[in-house]
Amino acid sequence: MEEESVEVLTSGPEPSALTERSSADPTEDIERIFAEVLADVIGVDRVSADSHFFDDLGANSLVMAQFCARIRKRSDLPSISIKDIYREPTVRGLAASVAGAVVVAVEPPPPHEAPTRTSTVRYTVCGVVQCLVFLGYCLIAGTLMTRGYEWVSEAPGAPSVYLRSLVFGGSLFVALCALPIAAKWILVGRWRPREFPIWSVAYLRLWTVRVLIQASPMALLVGNPLHVLYLRALGARIGPGVTILTRTIPVCTDLLTIGAGTVIRKEAIFLCYRAHAGRIQTGRVTLGRDVFVGEKTVLDIDTAMGDGSQLGHTSTLLPGQSVPAGARWHGTPAQPTDVDYVRVPPRSCSTLRRACYGLVALLQLLVLYVPLTVGGLYMVLREVPALDRALAPGTLGYSSSLVYLDAFVLATVVFFGGVVFSLCVLYTVPRLLNRLITPDRVYPLYGFHYGIHRLIARMTNIRFFRWLCGDSSYIVPYLRGLGYDLSKTVQTGSNFGTEVQHETPFLVKVGSGTMVADGLSMLNAEFSGSSFRVSRVQIGASSFLGNNIAYPAGGRTGENCLLATKVMVPLDGEIREGVGLLGSPCFEIPRTVERDTRFDHLRSDQELERNLRAKNRYNRHSMALFLGVRWLHVFLFALIGLLTADLYELLGVVALGAMLPAGLLVTTLYYVLVERSFTAWRPLRPQLCSIYDPVFWRQERLWKVPDQHLVVFNGTPFKPLVWRLLGVRIGRRVFDDGFSVTERTLASVGDDCTLNFHSKVQCHSQEDGTFKSDYSTVGPGCTLGVNSHVHYGVTMGEESHLAADAFLMKGEDVPAGARWGGNPATETRENPHLPEASRPAARRR
Repeated sequence: MEEESVEVLTSGPEPSALTERSSADPTEDIERIFAEVLADVIGVDRVSADSHFFDDLGANSLVMAQFCARIRKRSDLPSISIKDIYREPTVRGLAASVAGAVVVAVEPPPPHEAPTRTSTVRYTVCGVVQCLVFLGYCLIAGTLMTRGYEWVSEAPGAPSVYLRSLVFGGSLFVALCALPIAAKWILVGRWRPREFPIWSVAYLRLWTVRVLIQASPMALLVGNPLHVLYLRALGARIGPGVTILTRTIPVCTDLLTIGAGTVIRKEAIFLCYRAHAGRIQTGRVTLGRDVFVGEKTVLDIDTAMGDGSQLGHTSTLLPGQSVPAGARWHGTPAQPTDVDYVRVPPRSCSTLRRACYGLVALLQLLVLYVPLTVGGLYMVLREVPALDRALAPGTLGYSSSLVYLDAFVLATVVFFGGVVFSLCVLYTVPRLLNRLITPDRVYPLYGFHYGIHRLIARMTNIRFFRWLCGDSSYIVPYLRGLGYDLSKTVQTGSNFGTEVQHETPFLVKVGSGTMVADGLSMLNAEFSGSSFRVSRVQIGASSFLGNNIAYPAGGRTGENCLLATKVMVPLDGEIREGVGLLGSPCFEIPRTVERDTRFDHLRSDQELERNLRAKNRYNRHSMALFLGVRWLHVFLFALIGLLTADLYELLGVVALGAMLPAGLLVTTLYYVLVERSFTAWRPLRPQLCSIYDPVFWRQERLWKVPDQHLVVFNGTPFKPLVWRLLGVRIGRRVFDDGFSVTERTLASVGDDCTLNFHSKVQCHSQEDGTFKSDYSTVGPGCTLGVNSHVHYGVTMGEESHLAADAFLMKGEDVPAGARWGGNPATETRENPHLPEASRPAARRR
């Protein structure tokens, strides 16, 4: 695959790079060896020591990653990384920068920890028990819903229906919130730093508690002081005045300590456990007073932050790291910085204010939303004769045409009516609410303006419409309708992907000709421990933004910039223009290389107009197709619901308890069938093409296939089974705690791998108008850390380990047993931190 990738993805150096600089032939041994290896990788006879890798030789990051891999295999040479390549982009400069390391013998890395392998029997038994727990939960939920609905239906009038809906809905809300707390204290007691095998009895306890916490309706109150109280009830030690905005709820809560006045931004991850080499390790996360934790950050186990310290956006604390009191750190792994991430002055925010805000939110939920949902559903079912008839037990059967007609009508009204109604609300209500918020004005937390801001953010980040319009020309008018300033945007047909988030859409400006991949989060709200404000985010023209980027207000990038995947956008220094930025903390790389400009002629005025018409036509077909796909899914659910009602007289609550598992099974198999039919049941092939090539349009269609339902299978043996159905070549006894893969048939995962929460294999890349994809292989026994990201063309050797939040770049070849980490990832040869959970005293507990 390596030789094929080189042949396909680079056109070779300019002749002048080989002949005109012959006077600069390598003379030193290390220069000579570097030059020989590079020439062999590129496929030429010789290269000059002073030729620029990218400008003169026409190389690219994939080719240079293969060069680094070959150098690392030489025991007589120092190890080099892709960061070294960008810093010293000539053979002579690279050799000089690592010459000092040649004197020190390259010692073998510390012995790696072999993964704990389990038996297939234990793996299967654990899956069976998890399935029984899920079925039991569904049966209990079905029973409670049935009894509650019957009680509400016996009410004599509308006021009584409301009161009974209030009592039933409120009781159900309290029960669902209390169940995880009770389960945690009964099954676990207090979490302590410890280590235990995956698929063991101890793991079953952790999985049960985690699933119940994630299913709790308290997730609706993230960003509310009640959420903090809920974590305290689960055992967390949290001081007063703490603001937690992330939707990722920690599991081992007794190991979490947060001091007063701390702020944790959304998409921060601090689970207090990790999976490593076939075992679960639990560990402490300790945050002092007045700490700031930025967006898209990861706090691994055994980490700490002192009073008044800060961790910037897109940063990571790895096990054993501790930020001193008052210090500011950022990067992956984190390192000291002078950047101040708290740029909002404080405001008065008393305990009474927080308590009143939480109480009002709770009353709003229990008195308004819950009873209207429960009672409103009952009133609709009772007042609509067709539904009342259809839901009467024993009146229909699967052989009756009426049940299919009723399901058709119900699905059509609910789905398309919901789409139209949502669009009407989406384009009116947030604009009216936005008039109440003044940009750049500082407001105290947990007041009227904070509630309005949170409501705008929730309403305008609806995933369905981004999914429908993303990766097409129609995402531009959709975002413009929300409030984005895209007045000078030039259509490319792929201006934005399907995953674009913001705090408020009315303070986002994107320049002309800029293209954005998936996972962009605009941070146009800034927070302190007691205040917030909304500010404008402005992204320069003619730029390209890769995947999973948090772009803050005040980002120091201008026009014509390439922001690589998972890059940390700088908040200090001069405004960067005409360059690329990679890594966390970021460093400069070339804005573009020859490979990414070979299709630029397709974006000339006449060619662009013709190609855009063809792409828009195909995208319209895709949008219509997926509206049909989504509608058919709703139809299947309506059919299951009607058949369940018909079977209720015969099977009772068992029929209702089986409805949720049946719906999950149908959903999973349905979207497997949809995705595989789009590829005609054939695997994908590596590609290098323009975004105006129909091959790319078919790839975009695959990205629209929903996969959110797969989270239900996280941490169970059923998730790898679903991946196999989708085409992933995945081995036996794989632990998947929330792993994702974009191009299923281009990815391979070996036996006994440990795949952590939010880890990802992305077998493609898009830069400007060029699309590239290739195979990626995760070998047997490998571990992917929390939120780690593996790019295309990557091979991870057997039992290798990728640390939390690491970005393993395209073309890298990780040796067997190696430990890599960082953004971009490089080999870490020092002795790893021994988590408290792995120490003998913890293991005896």
